Formats: sequence, structure tokens, C-alpha cells
Amino acid sequence: RSRVQVLGGSNWSLVLQGQWMLEFYAPWCPACQQIELTWENFARESEHLDIAVGKVDVTQEPGLSGRFFVTTLPTIYHANDGVFRRYRGSRTLEDLQGYVLERKWEAVEPVAGWKSPSSIMMHGMAGLFHLSGWIRQIHSYLTGTLGIHVWISYAIFILATLLIGLFLGL
Repeated sequence: RSRVQVLGGSNWSLVLQGQWMLEFYAPWCPACQQIELTWENFARESEHLDIAVGKVDVTQEPGLSGRFFVTTLPTIYHANDGVFRRYRGSRTLEDLQGYVLERKWEAVEPVAGWKSPSSIMMHGMAGLFHLSGWIRQIHSYLTGTLGIHVWISYAIFILATLLIGLFLGL
């Protein structure tokens, strides 16, 4: 049984309490697949390290990846009582353990307050990522289900953007 906690939009706030290592991944990502076994082994050792280990599938949780402003995969964060630091070290089991045991995370600059995943700014960013996923679903519905040509779908979005802009402008 895996000790890696799967996090999503409904339970991500768990990382605001205690010490965590959190991986953002995508199932199709070769680099993510490469460290999957290492991440599982790291999670097995987490009890001895007094740390929780979690993962977020960015394909299922676009809002959460927006909140953390994930732009590369895999992305790993260390969190200690709501203070976030991006882990940029080697992805070996020994280096991950050393990062926690030797408290190397203390030497890493924390994510700025306005860019913190719990800030209002990043809450808005999560909303934009949700919106982009919603737009993608509508486009897929128009082109896939209804069989509308891709360019007509683009034209519908352009027209909708103009009408919304006009409405908001009034």
C-alpha cells in the first residue's frame, strides 16, 4: 500500500500543517515516471523522517497546479507549516532524505508571500487554470462531440470574448 497521499483541490490545505514534500506530476511525463519508484520509497521512509509525502496529478488538478504555479514537471515543493520552498536538488532517494534529515531546506529561500499557494494572488491563478480547463473541455465538446470544425470553434470563442468584453464595458 502506498504511503504517498494523493492531494487535490479539496484536501490540498493539509500541506499547510506540519512538514511535507509534495510532487507535481503528469502520468504521461517520462521524467515523472522515472522518479515514481524513488518517490514511493521516499514515502515509505517518511515516518522515520517525520514528514508527510504527497503528490498531485496536474492533469486532474489544474487549479492546484496553478496555485503552485507549476510550469515544469516533475516539480517538488517542501512545505513546513505553510512556508513553501521549491526543491531543486537531485531526485535520488538519498538526496531527498538528506534534504529533510540535514534540514537543507532551511538554506533555501521561501516562496515570496504574494506567490505563496495560500495567497489571494495564487487563488486567482488557480481560478485562471480552472477556466482554461473549462475552455478546453468546451472546445473538445464542440469539435469532438458536435463535429464542428476547429476554426469554427475558434470563431465561437472569439465572438464570445468580444461579446463578454462589450457587455462588461457597458
